[in-house]
Amino acid sequence: MNLQPSMSRTVTLLFAIACGMSVANIYFAQPLLDQLSNEFNIDHSTIGVVITITQIFYGLGLLLLVPLGDLLNQRRLIIGQMLLSTAALVIVGTASFSVILFTGMALVGLLAVVTQTLVAFAATMASPTERGRVVGIVTSGIVIGILLARTFAGLLTDLTGWRSVYLVSAALMLVMICMFLNVLPKVEREVKSLPYHQLIKSVFTLFMQERTLRIRSVLAMLIFADFSILWTSLVLPLSAPPLALSHSVIGAFGLVGVAGALAAAQAGKLADRGYGQRTTGIALVLLLISWLFINYLEQSLMALIVGIVLLDLAVQAVHVTNQTMILPLRTEARSRLTAGYMMFYSIGSAGGSIASTQMYAHFGWGGVCFLGASISTITLIFWATTKRFTKY
Repeated sequence: MNLQPSMSRTVTLLFAIACGMSVANIYFAQPLLDQLSNEFNIDHSTIGVVITITQIFYGLGLLLLVPLGDLLNQRRLIIGQMLLSTAALVIVGTASFSVILFTGMALVGLLAVVTQTLVAFAATMASPTERGRVVGIVTSGIVIGILLARTFAGLLTDLTGWRSVYLVSAALMLVMICMFLNVLPKVEREVKSLPYHQLIKSVFTLFMQERTLRIRSVLAMLIFADFSILWTSLVLPLSAPPLALSHSVIGAFGLVGVAGALAAAQAGKLADRGYGQRTTGIALVLLLISWLFINYLEQSLMALIVGIVLLDLAVQAVHVTNQTMILPLRTEARSRLTAGYMMFYSIGSAGGSIASTQMYAHFGWGGVCFLGASISTITLIFWATTKRFTKY
């Protein structure tokens, strides 16, 4: 393989921006749940299914599309998926019936997995000594995209309605595609010729063979369930009396989370130095503590802000550390390693979304926080009992 020794900072940042834009598409709906509920006559207790459908198809895309990065030309694969994603966004933005909305959301989720093809591509291009740093920056783009999706969606909804969120995103995706056509690196590499069914089967084989992948995938499932529990249901108490905040203000809470995500980008460097387990343990303690602050949402927005920063810092730190640990396991199968790992992320996100809206409908914000704190406790216990099986 003739690869450059490392990625330039400019190309790394471009990858991060593309990842953020692509993954934001599946999170625009979170601050818009009340709008979608009203327009399509979907009950508040089940509106979380919009997010769940997107996450389920994101999981299918991880299994069916991301492994192709180990088989096909990654540059063409990335461009093709982004073009199809643009079309899916237009479908959502012009939907007139709930069936069309759900279909569009499913396609958006399926095609948003281009982010993981980009992560695997970046890991392949980076030098071994800087892989953690590069993965940290690129995956920070993903988490920041998730968080800023709420700000972007909230502002546009208040200005021109929820449909403009998806149509403007489609236009921005086209701009990014044009940029990638000019600057996306043309990396030549040797790949094994595998039938498609064997390629997919090998994703499961990697799970059987790599203990680190199994452990870190379960951690991903749990931390992103926690992440989704907060961000899916947050719009409901903030938009309801007595707070009754506008979509713009609610979306601005995503900006708060960016501070935590940016701080956690350093986790990749720590993993490069062999401190991955220590970073994971500290982050999971912060994740549990975050729910103590988040619980006071109705009494203090400042407490909520502190909790959001801690939660996003913790989730991103563990996520970056996870990927820094698993990507070097099989250099020839990085796309499949990424696909397998992120399938658990998708399961956690989907489960957290539907569980949080159900808890809010039946037990209010206190029930949501109890659920989040319980998942955090389980995650910390799981890490403590499995850390001896993983290096770093």
